[in-house]
Amino acid sequence: MANLRLFFMASRPFSFTASVIPVLVGTLLAAVDEFSWWKALLALVGSIFIHAGTNYVNDYFDHVKGADNEKSLGPAGFIQKGVVQPRVILIAGIISFAIGGGIGLILCAVTSWSLIWLGVASVLAGFLYTGAPVHLAYIGLGEVTVFIFMGPIMVVGAYFVQTNAWDWQPVVASLPIAFLVTAILQANNLRDIDHDREAGKRTIATAIGRHAANWEMYALLIGAYISLIVAAAVQALPWPALIALATAPFVRPIVRVVATATNPKKLNLALFQTIQLHMRFGALMIAGLGFYWALEGLT
Repeated sequence: MANLRLFFMASRPFSFTASVIPVLVGTLLAAVDEFSWWKALLALVGSIFIHAGTNYVNDYFDHVKGADNEKSLGPAGFIQKGVVQPRVILIAGIISFAIGGGIGLILCAVTSWSLIWLGVASVLAGFLYTGAPVHLAYIGLGEVTVFIFMGPIMVVGAYFVQTNAWDWQPVVASLPIAFLVTAILQANNLRDIDHDREAGKRTIATAIGRHAANWEMYALLIGAYISLIVAAAVQALPWPALIALATAPFVRPIVRVVATATNPKKLNLALFQTIQLHMRFGALMIAGLGFYWALEGLT
């Protein structure tokens, strides 16, 4: 039990909301017409295992490439603490991907094998995010990868599992979540901009510099709210989802920290605030979709 708890904590479970939210959004978008609770559960569990695999592999390769060391500003991982051998973490990542992929195959078998392309792409993106030979996060493609796979791909996949149909609606509906999850990564990269340069990790922040990267952060935050309004306007989202606009006041403290922080460690606050914003926004968006689902069931 102690070992299971250790590996569970090493998977960074606090980050799993970034997978749970888009899967629930995609599921609830489809639920007005179609809903299978066991398919939804499989999609959720499979996504979490792929996310866990990504986290394990990320920890391993960041350690190997020297991006995670004693100078890192984020919390030390289990490899850095000497609690788990690097190779064991890599194996845990591969096992997690295998479980997530296996669940994906079950979903393909009961829906359509066209879904397999999303599953294969998700596993590859998760491994190659920091893994060899591509190291997406080290060549300035980390933000794009996160935006696509933790926004549209997850929402579209969850929607397809329920409806067995490809549609434009979940793509547009996913954009607010995609902007905010990318803002989490951007806050992390702003904090680590100097350390990443030293480690040879090329992010958009290291490429364009601190000032421009700040503006990228602001654009991501604003983009979430603009895309939410647009999604509702084109009926990709039902009107109750607009309740997520209530989180707008939480943007200002993030902008203030990003604009005024002179010490990189102070940007940990902006990172924490952005994670909270993503959770609050996602929770309200899901609540709005759930309300609409219930309302439709009564009519």
